[in-house]
Amino acid sequence: MRYRAPPADALIAAHLDTLTAIFHRRSGITHLVTSPAPEILAALTHPLTQEELLARLARDYDLADPDGDALAARLDELVASGLVSIA
Repeated sequence: MRYRAPPADALIAAHLDTLTAIFHRRSGITHLVTSPAPEILAALTHPLTQEELLARLARDYDLADPDGDALAARLDELVASGLVSIA
C-alpha cells in the first residue's frame, strides 16, 4: 500500500507556533495539525509505502528511534482527514 499527499498547490499551510493550519482547497476544510503531520505531508512528494516513508522521515529528521506503529497511527488519521490518500 502506498500513501500519497495532494499536490503541493492543493494545500495552503500556515505555521502557528506549535500548530499548523492546513487549508485543503478541494474540500474547503482547514485542518489544525501538530508535528509530525506537516513533516509527513512534506515527505510525501510522491507515493510511498509506510516503510519508505519511515526511512525518509528517519533520514530527513535524524530520528534516533523510528516508530512504525506510531507512523501507521498518524497515517490512519491523515487518511481519515482526507489530507493523505492511499494510492
